Amino acid sequence: MQNTQSIKAAVIQFQHQAGDKKYNLLMMEKFIGQAAVEGVKILAFPEMCITGYWHVPKLSVAGVEALAEPVETGPSIALIRALAIKHQMLIGAGLIERAADGRLYNAYVACMPDGSLHTHRKLHAFEHPAISSGEGFTVFDTPWGVKVGILICWDNNLVENVRVTALLGADILLAPHQTGGTNSRSPHGMKPIPLELWEQRAERKAEITAAFKGPDGREWLMRWLPARAHDNGLFILFSNGVGADDDEVRTGNAMILDPYGRIVEETWAAGDAMVRAVLDLSLIPMSTGRRWISGRRPELYQILTERQGYERDAITVRFSEELPKR
Repeated sequence: MQNTQSIKAAVIQFQHQAGDKKYNLLMMEKFIGQAAVEGVKILAFPEMCITGYWHVPKLSVAGVEALAEPVETGPSIALIRALAIKHQMLIGAGLIERAADGRLYNAYVACMPDGSLHTHRKLHAFEHPAISSGEGFTVFDTPWGVKVGILICWDNNLVENVRVTALLGADILLAPHQTGGTNSRSPHGMKPIPLELWEQRAERKAEITAAFKGPDGREWLMRWLPARAHDNGLFILFSNGVGADDDEVRTGNAMILDPYGRIVEETWAAGDAMVRAVLDLSLIPMSTGRRWISGRRPELYQILTERQGYERDAITVRFSEELPKR
């Protein structure tokens, strides 16, 4: 294992096709080749980018099962794993996993340069009743002397998950999403972006750019995502879908944030894109969040592990019109 003071990373936003693994993998292979030419060592694709995302809630159980693959032996991850070995790159990709016990998961797999795999199962899965939520955190070593963690979409919205990932030693967090333009049901949360605006994006470029940068896209991310990086002293690689995803419009906004919560590079392009940056790893040890963590008083935090009585399952929380009673 080599220790390095910098590493080149990249995040992808692209419009996947629902259930069309062949198309999605071809798009991913194109981006991987481009990243390899540019010397990228860590590459993050969006959540469920191999299988497609927002059409899944409308599928039957059999339909979801037909999309799922085992991570270790399935053809999709076999391709990404081979490319990771070929280009000596860490490549993160999302899909629906069929576990050995038959359960289905919204999973994200980090394919490593040596061919090993690290799989994170979304902790707060709501996409379909047949998809189970994961039960553990994912942090692992890399050949470059840094630890990488994974949290999928809603996992990142709960502050406890990012803090635990940081406490487990993560220096870099892969944060794959399918978000933006959703109906959050909160009065001041995200709201949908009209599908016709996406369809007319070429002639309405100023409008689509404003929408992607506005309160239903980038502005919403800026309310919380930089704090996850700052408060925990880690880099965040935010990848996301873009464009029409069934009846919603994903807002892209792929970006890389440093341990101070500052945006290193980003895009608000209304289309497929790769955002790349050299991560200055020397920023981590003295970053504000990393120093503050050392002042924690764990004996005060027992309440974090106690149920308060208003907790609900992820599907109910995501789709309920009622506010939780506290």
